[in-house]
Amino acid sequence: MTDFAAIDFETANEQPSSVGSVGVVIVRGGEIVDSFYSLIHPEPEYYQWFCRRVHGLSEEDTWDAPVFPYVWEQIAPRIEGLPLVAHNARFDEGCLKAAHRVYQMDYPDYVFYDTLQASRRHFGHALPNHQLQTVAAACGFDLTRHHNALADAEACAHIAIKLL
Repeated sequence: MTDFAAIDFETANEQPSSVGSVGVVIVRGGEIVDSFYSLIHPEPEYYQWFCRRVHGLSEEDTWDAPVFPYVWEQIAPRIEGLPLVAHNARFDEGCLKAAHRVYQMDYPDYVFYDTLQASRRHFGHALPNHQLQTVAAACGFDLTRHHNALADAEACAHIAIKLL
């Protein structure tokens, strides 16, 4: 696969619709050609301590951030016609569907590919685990800002270029 969009969401709480940030990396011809990052005012708008501990975002970071429909309006044209790739795609696809549902937006039938599943098939037991940072390192990418949505999307893009 040479043309796709890698995507990553970070959530504010246990609700999949509570996206607080998104990172998107566009790959064409096997090369990264564009990227996009935005904070998002989450819905519902509260942060759980365990989510804050993972990604470091809080209410103060996203209080003035745009809501999901405004951010998606900027992303949709960039990814039009491209399959989406995520590490543990079930999570990111669930966030995307939930946010569309909460804001009563039409959900196009995006096709998702999962680099987590690709890693399990490709590396099997050769890796100690199949977490994003582990797989990224095995594919030659140094993920230094893990749980930043754009950094995670970049890592996912590099993994997909190598494995898909």
